[in-house]
Amino acid sequence: MRLAYAHEAVLVTHPDADLRAPGAAITVELCGHWEHPPPCPLAAHHTRVEQVGDRVVLRTLFATEPADEQVVRDRIDIALSAGQMHGPDGAVTHWRLHSSRRSDLTAEEARHAQRLTGT
Repeated sequence: MRLAYAHEAVLVTHPDADLRAPGAAITVELCGHWEHPPPCPLAAHHTRVEQVGDRVVLRTLFATEPADEQVVRDRIDIALSAGQMHGPDGAVTHWRLHSSRRSDLTAEEARHAQRLTGT
């Protein structure tokens, strides 16, 4: 049975960076490509992005089997540590991973987490 988890990362970006790129990088690492048929093979997921000055805060909600939780977190870190993503238009977005950590689901995220787990 899949359970829901949260992961939070902080990136340093350029002001004109495509804020969708880090989330796409996570999807590519977890699913093989940012466009794929459902379901996500390892972990259903959603990444929310918030710009705070020169920092970008990403919260990734994901649902996976408990035995795969650390695998998913490691893959999120691999994707974000790469520091770049090539977009469909050929443009490259760059960032630097400042921090990454497990996080608790917030009350506001509970409904979305239920959708991810299918419950």
